[in-house]
Amino acid sequence: MEKLRNKLNEIDDQIVKLYAERMETVKEIGQFKEKAHLPITSKSREDEVVKRLEKEVPEEISVFVKMLYQTIFQTSKAYQSKFTAMDTSLTKMLKETLLEGFKKFPSSASVACQGVEGAYSSIAANRLFSNPNITFFKNFEGVCTAVEKGLCRYGILPIDNSLNGSVGEVYDLLLSKKFYIVRSVRLPIRQSLLGKGSLSDVKTVYSHPQAIGQCSNYLSKMGYTVHETENTAVSAKMVADSDDRTIAAICSAECASLYDLKVLDSNIQNDDTNFTRFICISKALELYEDSNRISIIIGLPHRSGSLQNVLARFSAMNLNLTKLSSRPVLGTEFEYIFYLDFESNVKYGEALSLLSELERECESFAFLGSYFES
Repeated sequence: MEKLRNKLNEIDDQIVKLYAERMETVKEIGQFKEKAHLPITSKSREDEVVKRLEKEVPEEISVFVKMLYQTIFQTSKAYQSKFTAMDTSLTKMLKETLLEGFKKFPSSASVACQGVEGAYSSIAANRLFSNPNITFFKNFEGVCTAVEKGLCRYGILPIDNSLNGSVGEVYDLLLSKKFYIVRSVRLPIRQSLLGKGSLSDVKTVYSHPQAIGQCSNYLSKMGYTVHETENTAVSAKMVADSDDRTIAAICSAECASLYDLKVLDSNIQNDDTNFTRFICISKALELYEDSNRISIIIGLPHRSGSLQNVLARFSAMNLNLTKLSSRPVLGTEFEYIFYLDFESNVKYGEALSLLSELERECESFAFLGSYFES
């Protein structure tokens, strides 16, 4: 065994020397591409190299040669990006915004929230702003319209829950409308059952679908009839406006004092590690120095390895991918777009290089924002 390991060491020594030589050539090619305004990626060239090398090895390891060179291509492109400065419309806009200097995130602003007073989105708004001027809207579409038309500078939307997953409607709105995420906050969600009577009186429960999903175990155990509403706080207000002691609402405990209701049961969510991530959206691009997240949307071709090739770039550039989710493309059969979040800030060169590459090479691309997540 020791003799075989020593042999591998000798082979590895040769490989790494050749790899260093290859990367020096890659650098020269990258510099040539920049002068000639050529893209970093050439898929036809990559396919040509793999096909040629697959013929040089036994068939049983040809697939591993392909995997090896996919990694080599990604590291090569990551290295080339350090020596190229090929701007896209996005990176030009980001650089122009950065030149204006970083501003301080406002402590007060006009903010659109979905629901009524006591909604979790209003709690999130009060976490993000010390003195928000909140206007409530019936649904998420209303929040977006308020920001789009300038009625409010910002909008607060729930995007993910640790127990019940992504809020699909919000992801679809981010795709169909032009907004930027400027802040994000993770809010611990502690669901309570509120009503006018006693716990034994309750037969029917009202709440938002996300809250119902977060409390599915409790609802199943209690055997209540369940009805969906547009918001948890709206459910509380509906119960407050009714004289029916058999109905109750799942919402925040704060709604009890707001709507003169009793907390019949508390912490009824499936798990105590129940968090919802809220985003703050703006019509205008806003960049802040403390940003630690970047969010994008990409569309990829139906080709083997297309998603893997994108993910490999994050690893090659040492960028930590924090979220990857897919959504079907409306009007198509089994076509998907991908939402990605990763840790970085657009003031860093590697982030700008990656965004530039993805914008040029993906079938579709949208930049959602560079922002601070607390």
